[in-house]
Order: sequence, then C-alpha cells, then structure tokens
Amino acid sequence: MRFSSNFIVLVSVFLLSVSWATPTPTATLQSFKQCLSFNSRISVPSSSFYTPYNPSSFSRILNSTAQNLRYLEPSKPKPEFIFTPLSEPQVQAAVICCKILGIHLRVRSGGHDYEGLSYVSGIETPFVIVDLAKLRSITVNIQQNNAWVQAGATVGEVYYRIAQKSKVHGFPAGLCTSLGIGGHITGGAYGSMMRKYGLGVDNVLDARIVDANGKILDRAAMGEDLFWAIRGGGGASFGVILAWKIKLVPVPETVTVFTVTKSLEQGATKILYRWQQVADKLDENLFIRVIIQTSAGQNGTRTVTTSYNALFLGGANRLLRVMKKSFPELGLSRKDCIETSWINSVLYIAGYPSNITAEFLLQGKPLLPKVYFKAKSDFVKEPIPEAALEGIWKSFLQEDIPLTIWTPYGGMMSRISESATPFPHRKGTLFKIQYVTAWVDGEKGEKKHINWMRKLYKYMAPYVSQSPREAYVNYRDLELGMNKKRSTSYSQAKVWGEKYFKDNFNRLVRVKTVFDPENFFRHEQSIPPLRFYR
Repeated sequence: MRFSSNFIVLVSVFLLSVSWATPTPTATLQSFKQCLSFNSRISVPSSSFYTPYNPSSFSRILNSTAQNLRYLEPSKPKPEFIFTPLSEPQVQAAVICCKILGIHLRVRSGGHDYEGLSYVSGIETPFVIVDLAKLRSITVNIQQNNAWVQAGATVGEVYYRIAQKSKVHGFPAGLCTSLGIGGHITGGAYGSMMRKYGLGVDNVLDARIVDANGKILDRAAMGEDLFWAIRGGGGASFGVILAWKIKLVPVPETVTVFTVTKSLEQGATKILYRWQQVADKLDENLFIRVIIQTSAGQNGTRTVTTSYNALFLGGANRLLRVMKKSFPELGLSRKDCIETSWINSVLYIAGYPSNITAEFLLQGKPLLPKVYFKAKSDFVKEPIPEAALEGIWKSFLQEDIPLTIWTPYGGMMSRISESATPFPHRKGTLFKIQYVTAWVDGEKGEKKHINWMRKLYKYMAPYVSQSPREAYVNYRDLELGMNKKRSTSYSQAKVWGEKYFKDNFNRLVRVKTVFDPENFFRHEQSIPPLRFYR
C-alpha cells in the first residue's frame, strides 16, 4: 500500500492539530487511532487497544505471553499502549501509522524472546506493542504437503492441526509448544526432527510480511534476498511476519521416545563424554538431547543428573538395534522405550505429564510457571574432556536452579550449506549448548545468578567454537552487544552479528540497507543498514 499525497496531507494536518508539545500517551493513542481510521478498510474496535489507564486489562495482555519475569518488573519500561490487530491489513495499517507518527514499534507473536525484546524497549522510549496473538489461522493442505500458518499461532497449535489432518505428516520446528511461530522461525527453529529434516527455516516455502514501506509482500513480491534474510536472520529487523507457508514432512505412524537418566554416582561423566563422540553420527532418525540439572542425591546431598531425552522416527525394536550398535554405553532397554504417535511424542519431548492429551496444545500455554531467568548459548566442535565436565558439575552445585541442554547436530544439519539461510551453524558442529539459570526472588537475586552465569560462560570458553564464539539468535543474549537507539557502529554490530550469523551477517546488512534504509524496524540487536555504520 502506497501513501497517497492526500493521505499524507490529512495525517499531517491532524498531527499539527493535536499539539505542538511532546505528545502525551493519550495524544499518541488518539493520533494512532485516527491514522488507523484513515488507513484501515475495516473499523478497529476499541477492544483492540490496551492502555495503562486500564491497569487490569493492560497488565493481563502485557503479561499474557511474556515469558521472562525479569522484563515484567515495575522498573522495566512499559509500552504507551498495546494494539491487538484482528486482520493482516490492520497490521499493515499499524506499521504505516507508526512510521508516519514516528512511534517506536515492538512486535510480539509468542513472547519468548529471552531478553524480552518483543515487549520491552530498553534503549528507546516511548514505544508501543503490536501483539499478533489474535492472528492464528492455520490452513493445512495434506494433498500438497504444505500449510499456511499465521504468526500468532503457537508451535503446538501448528503441530496439532497437522496431526488432525494426517498421522503421517509433521513439521520440524520447536520443542517448546507455546512458542509463537512468527518469531520462532525467524531465528532458525530447531526441534527433535532437525537431524532428519533440518530446521523450520529449511522447510519454509513462502511468507507474507509487512515491509518498512507498509506493503504486504509474499515471496514473489519481496524477492529472494529478503526471503533469505527473514528465514533465520532474527526477528523484527526486516518487517512484520504475518504468516509462513511451511513444507510438511513425512513421519511414521509409530515413533519411539525415551528418557534415561544417569547421575554422577551412576557414571554420568563417562557416558556424557561418549555421547559427545557419537551424537552427531547416529542414525539421522534418532535425536538424543541431554538435559543436565541438579537433584537430591544420596543421603540428602545434591548431585548432577544427565537425562537422555530422545525421539526415534521408527519402532522400538529398530531403535534398540541402533543403540546397541552405536551407543550401548547408555544401557537402553525395551522397558525404557515408549512407542507412540508423532503428535504424542511432541507432548513427551516437551515434558507434559502422561495424562495430558494433544488437545491441550490448542490452549497455547507453556507447561511450567514463569520464572526469572538468564540464558546463553554455545556451539561445540570437539568433545569436551572429562576433566572439564567435572568443572561444570562443580559450578552447577554452587547454583540454585542451574540447567543446561545439549542438542545434537549432524545428519541433515551437516548437509545444508552455512549460507543457505542466515542460520550458519551447520557442518562441523557436534552439538549446541543452552545454559540457563532461573530464580524466583526477582530483582533481589538477579545480580547473584547472572554473575554465576557469566562465570560458567567464561569457564566454557576453551571448549567451544572460536573466532567467532558462536551463539544462537533465538537464545538472545544482550551481553554480546547492543545497538544504540537508531544507530550503531559497525564494530559494535559485528561483535554480536558474527556470533549469531558468522559470514552471513554482512549479507544481512546489505539486505537491510535495501529494504529498510531508514532503520524503521529496530531493537537492541536488530540488523543495521549501511548508512548507520560508523
């Protein structure tokens, strides 16, 4: 949609009539509503807006999908208002109006950004949120092996709707079922079928976005450069994702899952060292991640446990043959194996209790209560020595609620080029590490726990990828570096940009320069256009 000269004159006159002074929150909202009325074919109901002047409803919507309690503290900046569009043209109108009115925009689909960037702006205020939670249509076409899914739908909803149509189709995306599909895919989207089919971004056929000019574009209209950038280049740098067209993948009617836990007293260190040697080389139908945490040990003392949480695309008997040949050290037995459907394996891997049915996925809710947390990530190229693992255990026993998850690579992940999408962590990666520390005592305990995380991250430096020390953009980490309002220096952006994207960072900058040269879509770690290099 282009801005007509008459439209610009009308809006300009209206803005001049509001106030010559700095606009108040009420004036900003009224200007925005007026602009929407000029630019929306369908009237926007007042129920689509939430403001701090109605604190109950405002807090309910703001908190509804925000996952990190660190960014819901009273000390954190709050939006002037939240707009929940009911249609894609309303999202388009919102982008146009934010640009004309000079309103800083944050867009939220699922609220899982680890640093809260979809609902908090720490570098630029005032700001508003466009929340896509009401845009969650899912249209599955089994005959053509694809589906169109709107950005506000959760990963779990997408899985459920696919399984509702077919027992032998699936989609290789996230393990956490409450992720918003819109933002999830922009960072890569890995899951338990990644070794067989790659990431979510590797299975995207088309998309609809609103670009910086307020146009709704599909793949043909946006061109291959922008289509490349939005599939793994991180959220909210190039436009607002409205919907993805995804490619469905075949899954067997019967899959097998298991979880085998080993404590330090049961030889966890040696078994984990062996897992590092084989995890990326196993049958690509087999995904075994390791969840490492602390628990009560013998005599009331704490210990470290390693839980091998797995999906096999096939039956238990074949799985046992694969494990006996490739990873007998784990000691997997038939009684450990659960044969089930693919959709039920989604629930199992996500950690849902066995009495929860697939219909729960339609609620779009996370399994666990929200906590305060800080996370970081690493990619590992060589097995970490046993002596270094012992150092990790020592660190874990010093922290209250530590967690790390080791995700295996190999298989299809090694066969896709680093430059095929902006997500570059491919061949040569044995596994990815996610580090998490969680706490419940709010800002009071934040310094202590974040310092513990920094210390562990520093300890791990010799054992992970180097030059750059790689990181996963969907595990957002602002300690890697941040933009400063509308601009940043190249050297600043390159620090975190190369960690997330390696050599693909420079291509992302070139795409940004073409499609958003004024840097309308921006946040603490958005891709900068060339004109903002210093």
